[in-house]
Amino acid sequence: MLEQLQSQYGDELRVVYRHFPLTSIHDKAALAAVAAEAAGAQNAFWEFHDLLFQRQNQWASQTPDEARQTFIGYAAELNLDTDRFTADLESDTYRQIVDEAEQAARKIQLGGTPTIFVNGYLFPTQQLPLNRDGVEFFMRFIRLVENQYDAPEQVIEPGKDYQATISTEHGDIVIDLFPDTAPVNVNSFVFLAKEGWYDGVTFHRVLPDFMAQGGDPTGLGVGWPGYRCDDEVTPKHTFDKAGVVALANSGPNTNGAQFFITYGPAHHLDDSFTIIGQVVSGQEVVEALTPRNPDDQPDFDGDTILHVTITEK
Repeated sequence: MLEQLQSQYGDELRVVYRHFPLTSIHDKAALAAVAAEAAGAQNAFWEFHDLLFQRQNQWASQTPDEARQTFIGYAAELNLDTDRFTADLESDTYRQIVDEAEQAARKIQLGGTPTIFVNGYLFPTQQLPLNRDGVEFFMRFIRLVENQYDAPEQVIEPGKDYQATISTEHGDIVIDLFPDTAPVNVNSFVFLAKEGWYDGVTFHRVLPDFMAQGGDPTGLGVGWPGYRCDDEVTPKHTFDKAGVVALANSGPNTNGAQFFITYGPAHHLDDSFTIIGQVVSGQEVVEALTPRNPDDQPDFDGDTILHVTITEK
């Protein structure tokens, strides 16, 4: 499976292997790991590693001395310098490498093998498939964890007007923001935009004749920036037209990073969602977004937000 992932990702994926010999159930596991390292000294680590697994039934029941001779035979099959291999097999250098890797694994309480880490995070092999879809799904959650904040910094100034430009693959969406009526939530949106939160995030929920929603790195509608903002609902702005920009929520005073843009009037939303702006250019780009309902578990991602640029008017 790792070979398949490497073929799919190419240079984007780097596989780093660490030993974790389970000596409590395989008495020659450590010796086998040292043998693989000795073969690696002659640029044949993976070839030797594969032989060990292919022929495990051959050496698993042998005594350590018998297994050592078997491993020397494998080295000969691979046209390695057997004298050097034998010397390296007895060397403390490679035994120390294996011992340190085992100690590191035990220190973080690994339960067994294989154990997969992606960008330093334990990959949940019991919950997600080890394929491109599973890895990319997991990467979204990593991004969410690594980009959370306790609270947004104050980045907008009272009395100033701001405009946000959402760049997409279809073109730009230009939004006049409303810091006068939603100062807390507009500040949060501007802060996240300046932090690059929205870069590479998709419009994961696009419902024709209703609205297009984005701003969640997971693409599932569950992502949030680590904090919540209270509602700032006002009769000055209502959902009376297309292009109204508001923050999605999961109930009162739960505004985060996700936002949506309407396709038409939606007055049933008036008292429940904080409006932070109005599209002034690029509504046709909003209309061109690919329809996608995450409840239907689609097999494709939504259209991507390339970047959100904030400017003072």
